[in-house]
Amino acid sequence: MRVVLDANVLVSGLISPQGAPGEILAAWEKDRFDLVVSPATLDELSRVLHYPKIQKTYNLPADQLERFLRLIIGQAVMVDPLPELTVIKADPSDNRYLECAKEGAAAYIVTGAKHLLDLGEFEGTFILPPAGFLAVLAHEGK
Repeated sequence: MRVVLDANVLVSGLISPQGAPGEILAAWEKDRFDLVVSPATLDELSRVLHYPKIQKTYNLPADQLERFLRLIIGQAVMVDPLPELTVIKADPSDNRYLECAKEGAAAYIVTGAKHLLDLGEFEGTFILPPAGFLAVLAHEGK
């Protein structure tokens, strides 16, 4: 199963391995699903990881951030979607996740972003919060 994880889920998983996003990252590392990324979603992930507020609050070492990014780049399914979508007008950057999911034939987008969650589904891709996706993984594990 292919899945797109929003930057907020990836960063939360890195910061707090015990929470739902951390459990999702652990499931990915155990090959429970294929992570799908695009250049645009990786750019957003890098940008969020380097936010001054994140750095000040969590004091993540630069080498840890680089290892995390290299792990994702090396292990994820990379897609290069075209054309750009304009489904979400209130937060255009959320459209990059829709593009990534569409091009990568993802079954799910996992996010905390309200604009994406409000869609619920986009062209066959279900959009869930982290707890909802953990429930999917638990059901599939049975």
